[in-house]
Amino acid sequence: MGYQVEELGKNMVKLTIDCSAEAFEGAIKSAYEKNKNKIAVQGFRKGKAPLAIVAKMYGYEMFYEDAANLLIPDAYEDAAKGCGLELVSQPSIDVEQIEKGKDFIFTATVAKKPEVTLGEYKGVTVSKADVAVTDEEIDAEIKKAQEQNAREITVEDRPVQEGDTAVIDYEGFVDGVAFDGGKGSDHPLVIGSHSFIPGFEEGLIGKNAGEECDVNVTFPEEYHSAELAGKAAVFKCTVKAIKTKELPEVDDEFAAEVSEFETLAEYREDVKKTLTGKKEADARTKKEDEAVEKAVANAAMEIPEAMIESTQRQMAEEFAYRLQMQGLSVEQYFQFTGLNAKTFVDQMKPQAEKRIKNSLVLEAVVKAENITVSDEEMEEEFKKMAAQYNMEIEKVKELIGDAEKKQIEMDIANAKAITLIADSAVEE
Repeated sequence: MGYQVEELGKNMVKLTIDCSAEAFEGAIKSAYEKNKNKIAVQGFRKGKAPLAIVAKMYGYEMFYEDAANLLIPDAYEDAAKGCGLELVSQPSIDVEQIEKGKDFIFTATVAKKPEVTLGEYKGVTVSKADVAVTDEEIDAEIKKAQEQNAREITVEDRPVQEGDTAVIDYEGFVDGVAFDGGKGSDHPLVIGSHSFIPGFEEGLIGKNAGEECDVNVTFPEEYHSAELAGKAAVFKCTVKAIKTKELPEVDDEFAAEVSEFETLAEYREDVKKTLTGKKEADARTKKEDEAVEKAVANAAMEIPEAMIESTQRQMAEEFAYRLQMQGLSVEQYFQFTGLNAKTFVDQMKPQAEKRIKNSLVLEAVVKAENITVSDEEMEEEFKKMAAQYNMEIEKVKELIGDAEKKQIEMDIANAKAITLIADSAVEE
């Protein structure tokens, strides 16, 4: 096998790959063996007719496609490894010559990894984040703890009001006819949650427990059921009970109950400390993101479209996998969002471009700064993975291939590059 490399410009190359006539002959024989049981030739039992007889009747051409498919993957892989270039997209394959007795020749047009010219990446300016925690923020956090520790009580001395939970029976009618899915019993509805059709919850305010009432609403024009969209409806409701939350007093007793502290003052100080830590972590992430974004903007590179398309497909596959882990199929996601396979991939283009540029610039910084990863750092990463997957560390190492280890090493180096860029950034 031989190959030639042709630079096409814009970081695209064309590999012309030549497989010998002997190799093509062998692939034809393999294709024949794969398909012979499907071929009927008069005078022979199915699958017993020799290749020469089959070819005489139908022509060797009937095996060309399978023969090409058998040759191309390994031949391309050998050429890709041998050419000394880092290829970063799926190849576009074109067959140039396919004929028995001659070399099989095909081309693979593919993107190569772009060169990056770094601009300023140390000392870039970023906005200074405010990490001060206000009393209002502390109060809001304590309010959440209050809500979580509230007890629900039944109200009997007043009608439904905003924030209550009304326990209701209901049935909906359009033009006097009950519709499917419009009936419920003992349904707890939080007034103000906006979980029902607009106007429904407001129609229950002021009603007393045990009271029957009609609630008039109009379904939204964009309602998921076309039969009901835009229609006026009447819901016949019975308010069976009114419940509300009784919040605990915020005092030392409350602090002791919801935390490890004995006094409200200590609890408030701990809440402040936690919020400050969170703000500082968020500020650090924001600083890193902004600094890297500036470094990328200052760099020069030419991203081939084929590389972007490959990354889009990869991101789409990653997203589909995450959906699957949540018990949702891509088809269901398309139904919910109105997307299709093409628009699903298309919408990922800006993210794909950003991912590529960030990665290329960080790798360039790693190289420029001679950033290395120690054995101890790799070992620490393996320990984290072992803890995450509840496995022995040696088993983790055994399961991870060389390519994955190289990727882990690159990820650690890139993280160091991010730290370098962010630590040198000037906040203003």
